[in-house]
Amino acid sequence: MCEGCDPEIQAQAADHLARQRVRVTGQPVGAAAWQQVPSTYLVCAQDRGTPARLQREFARRAGSVVELDPGHHPFLSQPEAVRDLLLSL
Repeated sequence: MCEGCDPEIQAQAADHLARQRVRVTGQPVGAAAWQQVPSTYLVCAQDRGTPARLQREFARRAGSVVELDPGHHPFLSQPEAVRDLLLSL
């Protein structure tokens, strides 16, 4: 479920989901671009899947941190805010 999402947008997004094999989550990372490329972490304050306090811990390695109020899917619930953030980078 997408907190704050228009039901029609949510249905359209669900149509684009694809299966992913579980083994992908166990594969080692060969390279992490954030170590060489400037990075920004978007903390989603109302995320019920990954609490904001954990996101802030993950964000410590990012070059900058931006916090917005959306839930887990800000690109669906607040696309303008995500667009504005990306354009500002």
